[in-house]
Amino acid sequence: MTSRAQQGLAGTTDVVVIGAGQSGLALSRFLIDRSINHVLLERGEVANSWRKERWDSLKLLTPNWLSRLPSYAYGGDDPDGFMDMGQVVDFVSGYAGMIEAPVQTHTTVQRVYRSGDGYRVATDRGDWQARVVVLASGPFNKASVPAVSAAVPAHIHQVTALDYKNPGQLPSGGVLVVGASATGLQLADEICRSGRPATLAIGEHVRMPRTYRGRDIQWWMHASGILDERVEQMDDLARVRKLPSPQLVGTPERATLDLNSLTDAGVRIAGRLMGVRAGKAQFSGSLRNVCALADLKMNRLLNSIDEWADRKGLTDEVGPVERFEPTRLDATARLGLDLAGEEIRTIVWATGFRPDYSWLDVPVLDRKGHLRHEGGVVDAPGLYALGLPFMRRRKSSFMHGAEDDARDISRAIAAFLDQTARVPFLGIAV
Repeated sequence: MTSRAQQGLAGTTDVVVIGAGQSGLALSRFLIDRSINHVLLERGEVANSWRKERWDSLKLLTPNWLSRLPSYAYGGDDPDGFMDMGQVVDFVSGYAGMIEAPVQTHTTVQRVYRSGDGYRVATDRGDWQARVVVLASGPFNKASVPAVSAAVPAHIHQVTALDYKNPGQLPSGGVLVVGASATGLQLADEICRSGRPATLAIGEHVRMPRTYRGRDIQWWMHASGILDERVEQMDDLARVRKLPSPQLVGTPERATLDLNSLTDAGVRIAGRLMGVRAGKAQFSGSLRNVCALADLKMNRLLNSIDEWADRKGLTDEVGPVERFEPTRLDATARLGLDLAGEEIRTIVWATGFRPDYSWLDVPVLDRKGHLRHEGGVVDAPGLYALGLPFMRRRKSSFMHGAEDDARDISRAIAAFLDQTARVPFLGIAV
C-alpha cells in the first residue's frame, strides 16, 4: 500500500480553503459548526493582503460598527471611526484565534487540478487531497494596468496601487494618477498634499458623500437594505460587478472626498487616459458627461434614501434633506498633457485589480480570466468561491458581507459532501 509520504501528501480532508482572509475565516467558522473537516492554506500570515498589499495611510471605507464576522464584532470605543490596516490585521487575526481556524500559514498553492473524485492541491509544503476546494484568495491579487502603459516614456516611473506605499517612495516632480475609484482619489489627494503637483485622469466613477442627513452614508445603505440587494435584482449583473468602488475615504472628520474637494486641494482633473504618443498623454473629451452622469446617479441614490426615510417615519430623527454642488470642471476640457513639459515624473496606476488564478488548472475561466460561477458556485463539481465583488449581494466584497455569503456556501458544501463519504472531523487546528 502506498504511504501518504510516498504520495507527496500533506493531508487528506473534506475541504481545502485557499486564503485566510475574512472570507476564508468566515467560512471556516461555519464549517467548524457543521463538523466538516477542512484546512485553510495561506501564502503568508493570516490577513496577508491587509498586511502586505495596502498603502500606509489606508483606512476601511466602512465605519467600525459595521466591521464584523460571524459571532464577532468590533468592540472598541470608536464605533464611528475607521480601522487602519494594523487594526484590520489585529481584528482578522483575533478572529482566526477565537475560532481556532485550522490555518497553514506560509503555504503557497502552486496548482489545483482534478484528481480522482476530488481535487489535488499542490503546495510548496506538500499536497492536499480534498473533495471540495474553495477559492477565497480574493479579487485583488494583481493590479490591472492598461496596455497604454507600454507607450509611457522609459524615464517616467510607473507604480501600481498594489506597490504604492506613500509619497516618499516617489521621485520628486509631478505625478499623474490614473483611475477615479476610492483608491485613485485617495492617492491623488495624498500625493498632492505631500507637495507634488498631481493630475488625476478619470473615467466612469461612483460619487458618494461620506455623510448624509447627519448619518454615515454606509448607515443609510445598510439600514435601507441597499447593501443586501441580491444578484437576482440586478438587470445587468456583469456591469454592476465591474463598477469602481465609491469615492469615499475614512477620516476622523468623516470628510467627503470627491472631485470638487480634490480641485480645492490643487489636483488637476482630466478625462479618461486614452493613449500616450510622442511623450504626450491624450485624454477623452467626455469628462463633463461622465461627471454629470455620476452626479445624476448620486442624486438618484439620495432620492431613494429620502423616500425610504419618509416611509419609515425617520424625518424627525435625522437631519434635513441635502443636495450637493455639481462637479466643478474647467470651461475647456484638458485633452492632452505634455509629460516632459509638465515635469511628470511618475504615473500611478489606480485602474483596478484582478484575481490571480494562474495556479488553477481546472477549465472554469472565461476568455477574460474571470471565474464562471453562479453566486460562488463555480462551474465544476465541488469548486466554490468567496469574496468576489457582488458575488451574491452588493455587500459581498465588504468585511461584513462575508458572513451571509459564507453561510450560503457552507450550506452548498454540506449538501455536496452529503452525496459522498466525508473525512472524519478531527476538530483541531492543522
